[in-house]
Amino acid sequence: MRLAPNTDTVPASVNRYLLPHERQVISVHEHPAVLIGPIALVLLGLAIAGFVSNSGVTHGNSTAILIIWGLWVLLLLWLILKIWAWSVDYFVVTSHRLLLAQGVIVRKVGMLPLAKVTDMSFQRTTIGRVLGYGEFIVESAGQDQALRNVKFIPYPEQLYLEVCGLIFKDEEQPTDASDVASELAQVLTRWLNQNNRRDKRDD
Repeated sequence: MRLAPNTDTVPASVNRYLLPHERQVISVHEHPAVLIGPIALVLLGLAIAGFVSNSGVTHGNSTAILIIWGLWVLLLLWLILKIWAWSVDYFVVTSHRLLLAQGVIVRKVGMLPLAKVTDMSFQRTTIGRVLGYGEFIVESAGQDQALRNVKFIPYPEQLYLEVCGLIFKDEEQPTDASDVASELAQVLTRWLNQNNRRDKRDD
């Protein structure tokens, strides 16, 4: 997990979406497991292209062989695009918001204020527990929200605790303030009682 205490260390692809007064807490890529499917598909395509080219199915037709390998090159370019997108996609937790920035050709940024988060949980499949990723499910006060499911999150337990700490920090502050006020009231009451006793003794 990549922790960044200030916006100076945040990538430019994320920094542009942060407000001047906003403190960035955490920014992480999706877990590399998100690339397992595309990589497996490219390897499968390579095996099929090699088998078809060498098995005589095309009967030595160079045009057919060229088309087969051309399709595999397109598949390889698709994988490169997926890897590029993974490298610029970030899940960001700030002092005020949750952000999910995705996309290379079409950039999409989902945002949810921490103040509107009513519930958040995470779930992990068996493969997720083995590889070390999970999925966040975020509930908010509004019916429509731009950020609900965040998949392939690395270190889900740690991130869950970090986000919960930020969400409930604002709720803890009034409690602390009321405790301080209560203690001050008790001290003031004791002081007044002591002064009253002294006045009575002096009389």
